[in-house]
Amino acid sequence: MKQATIVGLLLAAGSCAAVAGPATVSTLDEIEAMHLTFMRSEEKLARDVYLTLAAKYEGQPAAEVLTNIGEGSEQTHTDTVRDTLESYGLEDPNPDANDLPGNIGVFEGGEYGWYFQEKFAALVASGSVDLLSALYVGAFIEELDMLDIIDCPKVILANDADIGELGCGLNYTDEKALKNLYTHLVDGSESHLRAFVKNIEDLTGVTYQAQVLTQSEVDEILGR
Repeated sequence: MKQATIVGLLLAAGSCAAVAGPATVSTLDEIEAMHLTFMRSEEKLARDVYLTLAAKYEGQPAAEVLTNIGEGSEQTHTDTVRDTLESYGLEDPNPDANDLPGNIGVFEGGEYGWYFQEKFAALVASGSVDLLSALYVGAFIEELDMLDIIDCPKVILANDADIGELGCGLNYTDEKALKNLYTHLVDGSESHLRAFVKNIEDLTGVTYQAQVLTQSEVDEILGR
């Protein structure tokens, strides 16, 4: 399987925005299938947190970024990963994801449903302090999303030591449709991070500090 550094992959992401197209059923190995299924829930997590916090701060101008990203790109990303799962004949852990608003924050399916349920509650609580905290939550999610798309999420590594030796995500797969999908998602997360950081810095006048990625990786993204 091909390997790449985070910085190199993030650089490549800006030049490719293709979405995964139709794929052949049953061409993914177990690790690829597991990671793709995980990312379906992670994209839903971002959408659900943004929509929840957007409703809380409705009417405040800086909250528009939460609404725009949640209703726009994150909804598209959630649907795109769903469609990719379907193209490979894989089970959707969140088949009722678009039953809104009732399915917001609901993660009942898949091996990691418990993780996303806990993550949703923690992120909404953190972002409910004030609008600035909500914007920081948005930036945190986008940094985490990039890390988890490119390589193995920490919760997966903690659950399966063998995967730690092999890797997963964009670093692992040779499947063209997945590489295109993940590159597209990283490109979107870069754009979202820039939007959240702009609002944070406009409100505080303070330079944004990285929360998940390294500062140099974040500075590189923000500089593009």
